[in-house]
Amino acid sequence: MDLFSLSWAALRTAVAELPDEDFAQPSGCTGWLVRDLVCHLVIDAQDVLITLVTPVETEPTRDAVTYWDVAETPPTGDDPLDALVVRLAAAYEEPRLLKFHLDDVGSAADRAAELAAPGLRVRTRDEVLTAGDYLSAYVLEWTLHHLDLVAHLPNAAEPPAEGLARSREMLEKIAGTAFPASFSDKDALLVGTGRRVPTDAEKAELGESAAKLPLVLG
Repeated sequence: MDLFSLSWAALRTAVAELPDEDFAQPSGCTGWLVRDLVCHLVIDAQDVLITLVTPVETEPTRDAVTYWDVAETPPTGDDPLDALVVRLAAAYEEPRLLKFHLDDVGSAADRAAELAAPGLRVRTRDEVLTAGDYLSAYVLEWTLHHLDLVAHLPNAAEPPAEGLARSREMLEKIAGTAFPASFSDKDALLVGTGRRVPTDAEKAELGESAAKLPLVLG
């Protein structure tokens, strides 16, 4: 749960430090600008708050790894919910308003995470997880979206090393195989989730595993 707070704080700080002009740059999410991604993070923070105050008594149905569904095709940006995010982001008009909202709701989500008992059972997406597993799953969410945020912003701060390492570990469990040791944690995440096309040398190292990629998480 400490890693949740570390990854989330790093992502929110990276957003807070962006100059206004960076909000109009493309992000690593297909069809989204940086401002659209930040708007999505506000919604993510709301989801965390809602989930942590939705306790249940039934047995968990998923954990931090099985929380993720793997889709067959990458997103195109044409999904109705994705399109809604774009319209919501545009409505903010000024980056400072998005920054304020993310800081406001994001800080509340972080406090809720710190107060949550790891063994608390919560419901989200019609599934039940412990709060500890739910927040662990979000380490991968924050880390991937931090990579999306800085994809075209070379001067922006990257995700913390601890979050990258834990996210790689989870992605390898989802994939059912380890990435080559020569892959950095960042490259394993980018290639593994289809955010970057592997080089010929990387494909050779991946071997038969290359055919199983990318893992489109949802």
